[in-house]
Amino acid sequence: MILNKIRLSCFIAALTVSTAAFCEPFYNTNDYYQVFKEGRVYIFDDFKTYQSFINVGETAYRLTRIGAGQNGETIVFGLQKKDKKMRSGIGSVSMYDGIANGIDTGFYGEVRKDGRIYVFSEWEDLQSFLKVGEAPYRFTQIGAGPKGETLVYVLNKTNKKKKPVDLISEFNKKHTL
Repeated sequence: MILNKIRLSCFIAALTVSTAAFCEPFYNTNDYYQVFKEGRVYIFDDFKTYQSFINVGETAYRLTRIGAGQNGETIVFGLQKKDKKMRSGIGSVSMYDGIANGIDTGFYGEVRKDGRIYVFSEWEDLQSFLKVGEAPYRFTQIGAGPKGETLVYVLNKTNKKKKPVDLISEFNKKHTL
C-alpha cells in the first residue's frame, strides 16, 4: 500500500514537473549545451562530449528522436559512455523534456545558433531564450568566439547593468581563449 502511494505521488509530481526530481534522481544538471546544425538540434549535458562534437562533428554515443524538435527537427542527445544504456535520469534528456531543471547556483549553458554562441548563467534565461529565440538583455562581443563567432552573454533584469565578468571568465576558461 505504501509503495502504491509513493508511485502515485511520483506520478502526480511528474505531472507538476516542479517536484518530479523528488521521485527520480537526475545527475549532471549543472550545465547544458545545445547546437543547431543542418536541421538538427544536438543537446549535451557534458562539456567534454560537447567539445568533442564541436571539434569532430559527431558523437560516439547518442539518443536520437527523429522529427521531435519544436519545428520538426531531429533531436540528437550526445551521451557519455556511461549514459548509453540508461533509459531515464539523463540530465540533458530530462532538462529538454522539462522533467528536471538546471541547478539554481552555478549553472552554465551554451547555445550555438546562426554563427553565435549564447552563454548563460541561469537556467531560466536559457529556457526563455529557447522559447522566444532572443535575449532581451545581453552583453555582446562580436567575433570574439573560438572560431570568430559572436559571443552573446545572456543577462536578465537582475544583472542587466553589470558586465558579466564571471561568465566571460567561465567561457574563456572552458574554451581556453
